[in-house]
Amino acid sequence: MSKDSDEFVRSIARGFSIIEALGKPPGRHTLAEAAQLAGLSRATARRILATLVTLNYCAADGRYFSLRPRALGLGLSYLNALPYWGYAQRALEDLRNEIGESCALAVLDEREIVYALRLPARRILSTNLGIGSRLPAHLVSLGRVLLAALPAEKRAAYLASGDFKPVTPRTETDPQRIGEILARIENEGYAWVDGELDPAICGIAVPLRDQIGAVVAAISINMISGTMSEAAAKKKYLIPLKRTAQDIRSQMVSAR
Repeated sequence: MSKDSDEFVRSIARGFSIIEALGKPPGRHTLAEAAQLAGLSRATARRILATLVTLNYCAADGRYFSLRPRALGLGLSYLNALPYWGYAQRALEDLRNEIGESCALAVLDEREIVYALRLPARRILSTNLGIGSRLPAHLVSLGRVLLAALPAEKRAAYLASGDFKPVTPRTETDPQRIGEILARIENEGYAWVDGELDPAICGIAVPLRDQIGAVVAAISINMISGTMSEAAAKKKYLIPLKRTAQDIRSQMVSAR
């Protein structure tokens, strides 16, 4: 829907932009800061903040505004609506306990992945990533699995419009090469990424499919880079990963 459409409610869009602005570090902001982050005038931001305070989504403390716990319900509404989320929590916990490595589940949102679950196993991998964290999709195994599942025209548009900046010396930045990698992932059914986002971390991921076979998410196992090659990771972890994905899918089917 276009923002110029008669059905587009601008006030709702502005309200969400303020909520997103207040969710950015350092966790509380002045009116001027919130307005700037949301791309709104101070007068508009003031009205929206007053409304959010009244609705208990936001707290006011002198010059500063911050989100209240009620705002967390917006994200939980999405997670609770996912037909696989509850099953995935248990399944990924079982997988992590079995293999002793970090496990995660993510969905695709435009050019980024969003973590819906992340279960760290080793302290060295216990980064600041958690539920709701975002990463560029092409840099991680979860994202590449999800990009590989896009329809051909959407994948081509993604590659054509992408700005693939290097993050580490190993980051792949060539759109043609990324396209070839995605085609291989689609054919082989898994993705492997080593050190392209963080030189200390590598990961292997597989798609999570719904009842009709559509890819709705991806699950991954992450390890310390240098401890395992792609061939070794595939031999050790691909079967447990695919089994876990199938277990979650089976729970979705039986719950219908």
